[in-house]
Amino acid sequence: MKREDHAALPLQLAGEEVLLLAQRALYWPREKMLVVADIHFGKAASFRKLGVPVPGGTTSANVAALDALIAACDVRHIMFLGDFLHAKAAHADATLAVMLRWRLRHPALRLTVVRGNHDAHAGDPPAALDIAMVDEPHVLAPFAFCHHPDMLVPSYVLAGHVHPLYRLRRGWELLTLPCFLIGDTRMVLPSFGAFTGGHAVATQPAERIVVSTGDAVFEVPGPA
Repeated sequence: MKREDHAALPLQLAGEEVLLLAQRALYWPREKMLVVADIHFGKAASFRKLGVPVPGGTTSANVAALDALIAACDVRHIMFLGDFLHAKAAHADATLAVMLRWRLRHPALRLTVVRGNHDAHAGDPPAALDIAMVDEPHVLAPFAFCHHPDMLVPSYVLAGHVHPLYRLRRGWELLTLPCFLIGDTRMVLPSFGAFTGGHAVATQPAERIVVSTGDAVFEVPGPA
C-alpha cells in the first residue's frame, strides 16, 4: 500500500502496525487483511421497495470501492464488521447478481462477515458467495472483530455499528467527515458502504480522532 499524499496513516494497535485508509477502511499488513464496517449491501434496494425514490448503483459502487483497495493493497482476506446486508430486500436478484459477479472475479479471496444487527434480520448471504459467517466477538489475536463496539473482551476491539462522523468547525465553517474513533481498548471504524449515512459523535477525553476526506486521512489535534 502506498502511503503517499496522506492516503494511509500508520498506527500501532495492540503491538501491531495497521494502516487507516482514506477509503474508510483499515489494513492489517501482517495478515494481509482489509477490515471494513457497515457496507450495507442492498440498502438502496430496500428503500426503493418501500417506495422511497433513491438512486441505484450503490451495490456497484460498493464493489468498485472494494476493487480499488484490493488493487492498492496486498489483500488476501476481507473482514466485514457486520451489517453486510441491509435487509431481506438485499436478496433481490439484481443486487445478488452484482455481488456474485464480483465474487467470481476474486475466487481466492477469503471473506468473513461478523454478523451485525442488520444481518440478523436480513439473513445470511447465499452460499454461492462463499463467505464465512461468524458471531461476535471473532478473535484473531490481538484483535477481536465485532460489530458492536461495547463488547467486553480481553482483546483489542475493532468494531463498526456507529457510523461515526466528526464535525470540524472553523469560525462559521462546518465540515462533517467520516472518522475513526481510537481508544485504549477499541477502535470504531467509519461506515464503508455507499448510501449509509452517519452520526456525529461526542468523543471521550482519551479517544483519538482520525478523519477521512475520501482522499486523505488526518488525525484531529487534541486539546492543548
